[in-house]
Amino acid sequence: IFAPSDSRFSNSCISAKYCPPILTNHTSMESLFIRLSCDFQVENRPKYYGREYHGMISREEADQLLSVAEGSYLIRESQRQPGTYTLALRFGNQTRNFRLFYDGKHFVGEKRFESIHDLVTDGLITLYIETKAAEYISKMTINPIYEHVGYTTLNREPALKNKPPATLWQPLKLFAYSQLTSLVRRATLKESERAPKYEKVHNFKVHTFRGPHWCEYCANFMWGLIAQGVKCADCGLNVHKQCSKMVPNDCKPDLKHVKKVYSCDLTTLVKAHNATRPMVVDMCIREIEARGLKSEGLYRISGFSDLIEDVKLAFDRDGEKADISVNVYEDINVLTGALKLYFRDLPIPVITYDAYPRFIEAAKLTDTDQRLEALHEALKQLPPAHCETLRYLMAHLKRVTQNEKDNLMNAENLGIVFGPTLMRAPDVDAMTALNDIRYQRQVLELLIKNEDILF
Repeated sequence: IFAPSDSRFSNSCISAKYCPPILTNHTSMESLFIRLSCDFQVENRPKYYGREYHGMISREEADQLLSVAEGSYLIRESQRQPGTYTLALRFGNQTRNFRLFYDGKHFVGEKRFESIHDLVTDGLITLYIETKAAEYISKMTINPIYEHVGYTTLNREPALKNKPPATLWQPLKLFAYSQLTSLVRRATLKESERAPKYEKVHNFKVHTFRGPHWCEYCANFMWGLIAQGVKCADCGLNVHKQCSKMVPNDCKPDLKHVKKVYSCDLTTLVKAHNATRPMVVDMCIREIEARGLKSEGLYRISGFSDLIEDVKLAFDRDGEKADISVNVYEDINVLTGALKLYFRDLPIPVITYDAYPRFIEAAKLTDTDQRLEALHEALKQLPPAHCETLRYLMAHLKRVTQNEKDNLMNAENLGIVFGPTLMRAPDVDAMTALNDIRYQRQVLELLIKNEDILF
């Protein structure tokens, strides 16, 4: 199961010579290890351990017991730290000891298992591969296939057209080629002409793959029973954990992975929809400007919370097809509430946590010219999608202030509303966050008043 048996695959996949004979012969996984059962009743045995638990014994005693066979294992309680447990495992003619934990699942590292049986099986597979193929694994990322399939940059047209380059794919043949279909599919997709060139990091999450799976960065097998690698939650890219550190910031979110609009990362959403700004912002502002600029208390007066939630669900369900017309939502305050809710729900605010201190420091300056210059520099710290969204919103709010006689909303009032909506203090103490509120208001007021200069 680790690699095709054909030796022609050895340059691109972990070769069969690195596989345990037990696995290449397709025999039972049970013969890979031996559980050493305790022959007597152990007092105070944790309920989540079975007969493999031997109580409080020393390392030396465990080593002697495990010397009977390669792949044997037991669990013991530490003599030095009572109440802590160790998995003792015989591998490579030596006993290896791992601190063992349980929180509803068993684990010694990041991976969590339903049973000790699965933990030991996965551990032996990993130990075997990483021991026998250590040199090979260390070189896996040297010549990745990733750069050859046209997925490396946002600005380059995919190199792959109808078939992969012969020099790259000849050793893989159709077998490994079938395992990389998702990468090939993405590589052949042309970018929309209107798609913005926003750089985005991949949103990798530890993932358990069902059945044999290959890394889409280095084209090598992903080994283990569970959590064999990581998967990008936004574009679906599957890679080894060590390979994920080498992948460029070129994530191209796919709508089938991006399931919602609200609470979705701003850059992820605009890239998934090939848009310049989130459609929520565009659609709400267009509707508000069409029929609500003169509405008294615009953005200050709240709409009914259940209707605002209904708008949110409509965008999450229908995206750009959501109907927010006057026929459905007559009260314009419902749409202003939905827009503010969108900004509040962002996992990373429009004015990002990284850029936040620069904006606050700019607001504290007393000299007008220096303050504007500092704000201009702070804006450069924002990701492109965030900066464009902020620019579009500030232009809209400037138009709101131009109707102040009717709506009674000036830049200061809007700053009070949008300061905490667009800016959230990173991890700071409560007193600092409280003191920042007035500077947040000032930042927004300055951005609105000087929108034409700053942007």
